[in-house]
Amino acid sequence: MVEYCFVATTTQHTMHSRVHAGEYVLLRLPSDTLKLVQIVPNTLVSIGKYGSFPCNLLIGRPYYLTFEITDKQSESDASRLRVVPASELNAEILAEDAPSSENPAEKADDSFDIVADDGSVLLKNNRLTIDDASRQALSMEEIEQLKKAGTGSGRDIIEKILKSHTHLSEKTSFALAKYTLRKHKKYLRRFTVLPMNVSMLTEYMIAEKEASRVMELREESLGLVGSWANVHYHPDAEPALTEEGTQLGGGRWLVVDDTGGLVVASMAEKMGLLYHPDNEDEDSEIDDAEATTSTEQAAQAEEKADVEMQDASKEETTNGELQEGEEVRGNGRKRPQNRHNTNLSSTNTLTVIHANAQPNVSLLKYFSYDTNNPTATHPLHTHLKTLTWLQLIDPSADPTYDEPENVPQAELDTWKSGKRGAYYRKRRRWTRCKQIVDETREGGFDGIVIASSMNPATILKNTVHLLRGSAHIVIYSPTVEPLTEIMDLYSKDRKAAFLDHIANDTTPPEEDFPLDPRLILAPTLQTTKIRPWQVLPGRTHPLMTWRGGAEGYLFTARRVLPSDGKVEARGKYNKKRKIG
Repeated sequence: MVEYCFVATTTQHTMHSRVHAGEYVLLRLPSDTLKLVQIVPNTLVSIGKYGSFPCNLLIGRPYYLTFEITDKQSESDASRLRVVPASELNAEILAEDAPSSENPAEKADDSFDIVADDGSVLLKNNRLTIDDASRQALSMEEIEQLKKAGTGSGRDIIEKILKSHTHLSEKTSFALAKYTLRKHKKYLRRFTVLPMNVSMLTEYMIAEKEASRVMELREESLGLVGSWANVHYHPDAEPALTEEGTQLGGGRWLVVDDTGGLVVASMAEKMGLLYHPDNEDEDSEIDDAEATTSTEQAAQAEEKADVEMQDASKEETTNGELQEGEEVRGNGRKRPQNRHNTNLSSTNTLTVIHANAQPNVSLLKYFSYDTNNPTATHPLHTHLKTLTWLQLIDPSADPTYDEPENVPQAELDTWKSGKRGAYYRKRRRWTRCKQIVDETREGGFDGIVIASSMNPATILKNTVHLLRGSAHIVIYSPTVEPLTEIMDLYSKDRKAAFLDHIANDTTPPEEDFPLDPRLILAPTLQTTKIRPWQVLPGRTHPLMTWRGGAEGYLFTARRVLPSDGKVEARGKYNKKRKIG
């Protein structure tokens, strides 16, 4: 049996605890469905048959509260919200058992109920209960009139439906509870506000959206991915360097993500890079004031470089003295600082390798980050790096990697501000691309996480050498067949055959050894899936309404560095004394 240990790590930015304008939230409706809502001030939020309410009523409220849509005071007024207290939510759970009948013998009959010696009914049986619509005295027209009247936010409707049922006493306690629960889901106008985090986003994508879009990656599998990859925040700001000058470790991971950014979001959440610092609570903002200030200064430096470009003489100066990094042009105007600085972080980074012109991480928009129009103050702006497979394998074949024309400064001074700003942006894009490609090709990463429809063997062939020793390798696949191929390529038998070729000074054939089996240690294949069960005396079984889908499998291993030459054991060993 394998035991998993999940360790909480210190993060940079934690999830906010209150609803803020402009962000996304999830509403859990009485029917257990999730509705995605963006908090836009001065708008109405519609939740279908349950009604609508002003969006402003949610701004500033804590998460995990349950609200009830109250009736309109007049036709012109909008619906209001009432916070449902915990005592009301748990009334049925906390309520005491109903008192038994004064004469239990009268309750006993010749049905299939289980009766004690004293005549009391221990367990009712509903084998003789007949479900018939005629047993409900209220017609659909009368129920619709009650709904239009809108009294009691659905509670009065449920009470009248229960009272008008002619054979309600025949139901067992379990059947009555299920019947009441169905009516609550249908008529109560309540919802619970939930934060948009990775756990809720995963549930929303699996239950409400297309599960194939995220490769049917469930929450339990996503948790194992982060655990086996050892994703965490690296506290050291200065990266370690090898003798050759290559960066080693520093909290850097390679990612191949075909789930729309769900894997990237999960890893960024564990590293404290997912949530925008502007959306945190005031206390958290005070604690992280220094980090936020430095990030904002970097953003201002980029904006200043784009508009340089404007008359620098209009900018405020300190006693007319030059600041560090500033220069003076021939016309007396100052050039902005850090025109070509990309502000990329060297530690705690996620490097995404993708096959298209742009990475598909669209799910990050739910966390206030858009790769097409990134926010400079978001942590992912400096900690998320992307490059294509072409840039990784053959960067010279990619025109983006080619250096643009270097215009002399004297000629730049004659250009208009708009043209000059476009030139600086182009140079900065090239500098960012070159820095990411060169850093990635040097290697030294702490691990790689793969969730892709591509052949895992081809991915590992071009990425394993980029990992440092003892780095973690995690591959997710909705089906087991691609991972069994990897298990075979790194099996002990194939490794032994590979070492025989090396010992005999023969080149291992490519068709038999597409991957070097010496580079990976302890390959493991596993799966996990949570299945909800109904647990009742004599009626314990899996829930019949649970969705199916792919099982989901994980391949895990560790990167090792093969030693040069033969390995010899040395040391002094005491021989055991032979007896007899």
